[in-house]
Amino acid sequence: MRRQKQKPRSSHKPNVQQEQWVAPRERDRPKPISLDQLITIDPLSKNQEEVFTSWDEGYHLALVGSAGTGKTFLAIYMALELVMDKSTPYDSVKILRSIVPVRDPGHLPGTLDDKIEIFNAPYKAICSELFESSTAYGRLVENKYVSFESTSFIRGVTIDNAIIIVDEMQNLNFHELDSVITRVGQDSRIIFCGDYNQTDFKLTKESNGINQFLAIIHQMNSFRTITFTWEDICRSDFVRDYIMTKEWMESK
Repeated sequence: MRRQKQKPRSSHKPNVQQEQWVAPRERDRPKPISLDQLITIDPLSKNQEEVFTSWDEGYHLALVGSAGTGKTFLAIYMALELVMDKSTPYDSVKILRSIVPVRDPGHLPGTLDDKIEIFNAPYKAICSELFESSTAYGRLVENKYVSFESTSFIRGVTIDNAIIIVDEMQNLNFHELDSVITRVGQDSRIIFCGDYNQTDFKLTKESNGINQFLAIIHQMNSFRTITFTWEDICRSDFVRDYIMTKEWMESK
């Protein structure tokens, strides 16, 4: 168990009161969200346990391998644990990813913000589960604990005092991965998540970028790479069966 939290219990029923008028500026203030509302997550496999151990020891992480193993889920959970703890130097979680499957989002309706909003869906679902509230992601964004950025717009930026999560890294070519990792500033940590078997790239040169990048960070003393397999799949028995069968057929 990573953290113990005691939630206060009420010994009486709440009084039902008539809704009171609230000033507009009060309504516009972000609704609070705190570390105490974050549920406690325990590792479900040896590799997940290694993720927690390596993170607690201060390493940057690369979480790679099979789908459905909780890579992004664990990354967001561990990042929020630190960012929402006021005793740490971390101010926010920066979620970075390429807006794929199409590099140019011009074919999608709406403004650029509307187009990027589509890619927030997985993180909204994760935060809803972590805080047991469907409004959690919106409140985290409002309180500036979390922000989402496309990797297309971070060139020249330095990211200080943050936990950076690079999701779906298999859809970044080597140049993009190189550009992202060099954004890490003072008092920041980074987690890469991805599955090299799920790339949207069509050209071998681009799809091989993740392997070239992983070979470099594997030599860095500050990084730990944890590779997940079908044995770590926790999404469902159905997904585990599918991935296991697919990998068996590909090995024949």
